[in-house]
Parts: sequence; structure tokens; C-alpha cells
Amino acid sequence: MSRTDEVFKPALNGRKIPVLTLDNKWHQLFTKAEPDRELKRLENELNTLLKKQGKANTEIKELKKLKNRLMGEIVHLADEATGGKDKNAEKKLEENTKLINECNEKTQEYEDQLMELPREIDRVNKELMIKTMEICYDTLKRNKEEIDETSKWISFVRVELKKRLIRKQEQEQMNQDIYTYMHNVFGPDVIDMFDLEYLNQQNKE
Repeated sequence: MSRTDEVFKPALNGRKIPVLTLDNKWHQLFTKAEPDRELKRLENELNTLLKKQGKANTEIKELKKLKNRLMGEIVHLADEATGGKDKNAEKKLEENTKLINECNEKTQEYEDQLMELPREIDRVNKELMIKTMEICYDTLKRNKEEIDETSKWISFVRVELKKRLIRKQEQEQMNQDIYTYMHNVFGPDVIDMFDLEYLNQQNKE
């Protein structure tokens, strides 16, 4: 038994779990958390059992309809077949009786299935629930690790950004002080000539 089973199975005992594959929110969950092969296997197994249950219920209804129709025909045929007067009616009566017995046998088979299927559906559904929890908690853990890593990166970048902003302001102020000093010492005419030469050199580079 895995660690996940040890934790979640006792917690699920006695609890009525909704059938997950019939829950749209469960399907939406796996647009965010990636399902694995085992989860897909359990999902398919659960859907197969649900289809089997649905088919059993439908077949029982159809068999009951058929049986009621055959019973109605038997009542009518019994009068015609009395005393062996109508051989066709007698043959049809035997056929209907045989079909009714077959209906009873098939109905019993499907009813036996319906006795077992809910337990099987509940078992697979709980396994699917445990697998879902395992995947979700793994995803939560991975996301938390990435969130923490990103938070550290953001904190580092904020500090670096603050340092660079301060350095930028200092350099801008230094440039301003240098330019003011040169203007005061050499005068605007000389500075304009050097500015032009400096710009030409930058453009060449």
C-alpha cells in the first residue's frame, strides 16, 4: 500500500463520494493538472462500469415490456389453444411461454449485475479519487516550489533594480555636474564645438 493509500483510504471509509467521471468540475480539474496513465485507466474502467449499469437498467425495462406483451398474448392464446382445437395457437403459446422464461432468466442476470455493480463502481471511484488527490497534491507541491523560487527571484530583481536606479541617478547627476563644470570653465562656444565632435565620433562608432 502506497503512502497516499495509507493517508486517504481511511479518510474515505464510510463517505459517499460522487461519481467523479460524471462531475464536470472533475474534468475541468485536469485542464490544470496533468492526468497520468493510471488515472486514465481508472477513468475508463469506471466509465465502462457505468455503461454496464446503464445497459442493465435499460435491458430490464425492455425485458419487462416484452414480458408484459407476451403475457397479454398468452391470455388470448390460452382460450384459442384450449382442447387442442387450434394448433397454431398452441404452438404460439409454447413459444411465448419459452420466451417469458428466457426473459425471466435474462432479467435475473441483469438484476444480479445491478446488485454487484454499485459496489464495484464505488471501489473504482474511490481508487480514482485517491489517484486524483495524489496528482493534485503533487501539482500543488510543484507549483509551491516554483512560486517560492519565483518569489526569491522577484526579491533579488527588486534589490538589483533599486541599486541600478540609484546608480543611474548618481551617473546622471555626475554627467550633469561635469557638463556644468565644463560650461563654466571653457564657455558655451568651446563646449558646442566639442559636443559636435563628440556626436560625430559616436555616430562613426
